[in-house]
Amino acid sequence: MSGQRVTVSVVSHAQNALVNQLLEDLARCAPGLKVIITENVPDGEPLRLSQVSHEFEIIRNSHAKGFGANHNAAFARCRTELFCVANPDIRLPADPFGPLAATLSARRSGAVAPLVLSEQGSVEDSARRYPTLASLVRKAFTKGAKPDYAIDQGAIEVDWVAGMFMLFATEAYRAVGGFDERYFLYYEDVDLCRRLRSRGYGIVYEPAVPVVHDARRASRKDPRLMRIHAASALRYLLSRYP
Repeated sequence: MSGQRVTVSVVSHAQNALVNQLLEDLARCAPGLKVIITENVPDGEPLRLSQVSHEFEIIRNSHAKGFGANHNAAFARCRTELFCVANPDIRLPADPFGPLAATLSARRSGAVAPLVLSEQGSVEDSARRYPTLASLVRKAFTKGAKPDYAIDQGAIEVDWVAGMFMLFATEAYRAVGGFDERYFLYYEDVDLCRRLRSRGYGIVYEPAVPVVHDARRASRKDPRLMRIHAASALRYLLSRYP
């Protein structure tokens, strides 16, 4: 990439150790990135900023904000053509930005996402069809959900992609107002993709570009997060089926 073209937003919720690993990966990416790191809560682990080879900015919140609110605040500082949302637990085996940007441009879409692999190399269900009440019930009682879309058909249009790693055309993100901040956590990615598609922007899944996800699955262990997950699912279903 020539010139600064991608703003990467990473939010740390006491996850600076993971952020530091991601920063190592980003340092190996081509020039043209601006990295915005939001410390959502205080963290005793310092950020290793000396390894950051790109322009960067740090936001330190006075109080914890939701997923969408944090990324929207980072987007307000975006002056590039593309805007990327990346979780701290994502690792980059290779620079994904050039290939993803090329797919986004070629397909004239609003957002593109890579193939997401677990640390063991299995394909995660990061590109999905819209959830329904029936599909959510099935998922609650089924372990090891299979991907909704094939990975051997090249870049394809999908309903939505998970917010762990999403690359947006800045104009598309701005056109729909970014994430709906009424979702504190979970389902804000489904909602945003649905609104993008309703405005005519495609959502593309690009299996040729892999990233690795060190998934924590916190909502399956923490009762508070389980309640937030359930509340967000209900909000989405009520908005989808008024």
